[in-house]
Parts: sequence; C-alpha cells; structure tokens
Amino acid sequence: MDLNQITISSINVEKAIGFYKTLGLKLIVEALPKYARFECADGNSTFSIHYVETLPKENGIIIYFEDENLDALVDKLQQKGIAFESLPEDKPWLWREAHLKDLDGNRIILYHAGENRKSPPWRIN
Repeated sequence: MDLNQITISSINVEKAIGFYKTLGLKLIVEALPKYARFECADGNSTFSIHYVETLPKENGIIIYFEDENLDALVDKLQQKGIAFESLPEDKPWLWREAHLKDLDGNRIILYHAGENRKSPPWRIN
C-alpha cells in the first residue's frame, strides 16, 4: 500500500493555493473555488485542499513535508514572508523540525529525518 494524498479543509482555496505554492508544491488541479491538488516535489504523494464553509473546531491533523535542506528551505520561506512558530531544531526522535501553520490554521511540520524517518535505532524488526 502507498499513500496517495492527504486532503485538508480551507475556507479560501484560492488563498491556500498561493500559500502551498510558496512552500514549493506544484499545482496540478485547480477547480476554484472548491478544490485544488498538488504534487510533492519528491515521491509520489499528492496533497489537496477542499472548500468548507466553516473550519473544524479542533484540528488534529499535522502535515509533514520532508526536505533534505531544511534550514535553507526555512530561510528561503522566511524571505518570502512565511512565519514560523519554531525554527529548525533537532528533536530527541532524531528528526530536525520547523513548525508553522497555514492560512486556515492547519499545523505543518517541515522536517528532515533521512534514514531515521523509517529506520530509527529503536525500530521494531
């Protein structure tokens, strides 16, 4: 099994498109005002946004995007006006992460884990 896509909700899909294009995703479907879909720069997964009139009251979704050059990516995004809640930091689980939110308050973690993404030292064999 492989992950096809993750879909999030937005009250303004058009604005959300601009945000995610700034992050580096490639827009492949634009069906405004209701839907948009992106390709990730690496891998086969896609990411989509669909319109809702009201956002969920509690957002338990966390979106992870991995980049090998995390610190450089964060610097570039900051220069484009993207605000971060926390800058790149090494975590005890051996990932380097930076945290932010999109325009609808969805939580995003930009990270680099390398081999530790799927094979940390404590992986069950």
